[in-house]
Amino acid sequence: MKTLQKTILALTTGSLLTVGANAAVNYGNGYTGQPYVGAKVGQFDLDHAGTDDPTAYGIYAGYNFDPNFGIEAEYVGSDDADYTSLGQKGEVDAKSYGAYGTYRYQFPNTGLYAKGKLGVAKTEVEGKGTLTQNFSDSDTSLAGGVGLGYSVNPNFSVEAEYDKLGSDADLMTVGAQLKF
Repeated sequence: MKTLQKTILALTTGSLLTVGANAAVNYGNGYTGQPYVGAKVGQFDLDHAGTDDPTAYGIYAGYNFDPNFGIEAEYVGSDDADYTSLGQKGEVDAKSYGAYGTYRYQFPNTGLYAKGKLGVAKTEVEGKGTLTQNFSDSDTSLAGGVGLGYSVNPNFSVEAEYDKLGSDADLMTVGAQLKF
């Protein structure tokens, strides 16, 4: 990873933590924060020619400082998908690591909420051909996503989400989370 990328990653992470710490201030509403963990499954949409979209599996954890603001970290990996390049066949897989600041808007009198997130993600894509057509791509960049969720009860919810992971990968997932 280049020095500039490391610097941007460190500054963004520090900024997200600072925003989260400021949001954690209790304004007398009695909200004490809420950690959560979750799992998701979906599909990567890769911008590599001749590549099928691999199935994605991921885990994530976060902390809501108040009902609206929080932070989240995630890891998403994939199974092998087929690709064809210059008449050769091979397999491609992808993985992504991300850290985000989150915002949730709870629709009044329902369990439904909208979620947005913005942060930094490192996405790695590797292709292995039958002969010599191998490729590897790694990109650390600004990333974000939008989603819609439903709180089944105060400690369990489900979400559908779309994430933009830089210039060469998108991610569509459904997942469930358990709040503590």
